[in-house]
Amino acid sequence: MADRDVRELGGAWASFQHHSFPEPAPDLAPFVDHFWAVTWDLTGQPPYRQLVVPNPTVQLSFRAGGAEVHGVGRRSGFKVLDGVGRVFGVAFRPGCFRPFLGRPASTITDRVLAAADLFPDVPARAMAEAPDEAAQVLVAQDFLRSVRPERDPTAEHVADVVALVAAEPGITRVDVLAERLDTHVRSVQRLFAEYVGVGPKWVIRRYRLREVTDRMARSGAVDWAGVAAELGYADQAHLARDFTAMVGESPTRYAARYPAPPA
Repeated sequence: MADRDVRELGGAWASFQHHSFPEPAPDLAPFVDHFWAVTWDLTGQPPYRQLVVPNPTVQLSFRAGGAEVHGVGRRSGFKVLDGVGRVFGVAFRPGCFRPFLGRPASTITDRVLAAADLFPDVPARAMAEAPDEAAQVLVAQDFLRSVRPERDPTAEHVADVVALVAAEPGITRVDVLAERLDTHVRSVQRLFAEYVGVGPKWVIRRYRLREVTDRMARSGAVDWAGVAAELGYADQAHLARDFTAMVGESPTRYAARYPAPPA
């Protein structure tokens, strides 16, 4: 651990940054899963490399007077935080950015686009000038209402399917999901490519691995062999390889980011 930024370890990152997750207004809930806001103060400290792990959601983010749309990214990455700053974001429900985009979500997978290339009158300046988080939420909601498409029942169905995957650890394979939906594997694959931007196998794997990080956050100690078997992996080594490929760190290295559990 000697080569690591000590601010990564034991929850120390919480000493200089704050995360919150405001809920959207009811009329936007069919499209938006949640808003998110990050503020940080690194006055007198060197920049910090913030690990960002992937999720099956398209994001609209506002930072330093600019705005970007992030398609679903299949690998982890880093954002550099320095000085004093803040970012405000919109996390769309999985599949529910497709009606805004007007084309398959897979066309922006692993891509970052200027929001102005997709939307007119992006309120980047208004967001930068908003005095607090509550005002940022109002700016975001007014903008989303101005560009909101018609509701798409298929998009909402896809969001519900992804929620099913997230909620049920027993769904470890695409054929199991297809059986639950009373459809064919190829149909599920086409639906996810069109609306989510990544395949159902990736989404299943992401949510099963999220269960691992949730256990780290709750207790700090994880029975790796037991978890591997429970989540459908052949053994602990396969779980570790999958986790490292998606998150960018081994499970034990990532676990060091969490505070130690109470004695």
